[in-house]
Amino acid sequence: MKKNRYKRILLKISGEVLTGEGSFGIDPAVLNQIAHEIKDVSRLGMEVAIVIGGGNIFRGMAASSKGMDRASADYMGMLATIMNGIALQDALEKIDVQTRVQTAIEMRQIAEPYIRRKAIRHLEKGRVVIFAGGTGNPYFTTDTTASLRAMEIGADVILKATKVDGIYDADPFLNKKAHKFDELTYLDVLKKQIKVMDATAISLARENNIPIVVFNGMIKGNLKKIVSGSVIGTIIRG
Repeated sequence: MKKNRYKRILLKISGEVLTGEGSFGIDPAVLNQIAHEIKDVSRLGMEVAIVIGGGNIFRGMAASSKGMDRASADYMGMLATIMNGIALQDALEKIDVQTRVQTAIEMRQIAEPYIRRKAIRHLEKGRVVIFAGGTGNPYFTTDTTASLRAMEIGADVILKATKVDGIYDADPFLNKKAHKFDELTYLDVLKKQIKVMDATAISLARENNIPIVVFNGMIKGNLKKIVSGSVIGTIIRG
């Protein structure tokens, strides 16, 4: 039996992935596919934690650039991630995957407040844990949340699911000659100002030597292949 590459993973799902072919909202078919991908990995004995974005519903940075108060815009973005977290929990539990949503902003009627030790205990019991609400603070992205939570729970890797199959030196949708990187160092990403994750997220991962794999989360089976040892997407490490 092939040994899994990782024991505990932090899966970062961008909100844009949930739109499918659309530009806004949640595509139920995509949500269902992601839920099944997570189920397959969980059934391998993997401990799965998830940080989910909210860009498919509301982008704080975009609203701020158009005149909205940045803190208010960011709080609205955090609420969008909670909506996505609850939607993903519903999709997972419909296929018999025990799931807990923990939010950085307390709303006890619908989710648990984020408690590190409790989150780890859920993972040890085989439950999927969804971290929503960002860090609970404005001016921090969900990418930074992913790095922070990965450190706190002792994750072996951060897997970032996007709509592209890795990191390129230009937008592959606009430039057909864009070059894909198979591997980058943390410093490469910071020096070249590659916009795959914000600098704070990359710096946190670098300080704690947590590798980051950027891959296409829209392709069925990619997540399972990565945790089983296949080389897919782009890996960022020291």
